[in-house]
Amino acid sequence: MKIAGIILIIFGLVDLVGNYADFDLWTTIGIQLPEIIWKFSAYIEIAAGYFLFNMGSGDSEAVEEA
Repeated sequence: MKIAGIILIIFGLVDLVGNYADFDLWTTIGIQLPEIIWKFSAYIEIAAGYFLFNMGSGDSEAVEEA
């Protein structure tokens, strides 16, 4: 889970920097997002990656305690 979270956070950061550099990451990979989702896609990706990363952190601690 941690690796998937890190990958998603990196993808979100690339999308965020690309938004400011007039680079549309989603259109480049062939997906046309609606305008309202496109504006917040980077933040959604980063938040989802953070969530996955924290879920992965919680699993390893539970295994170590048992």
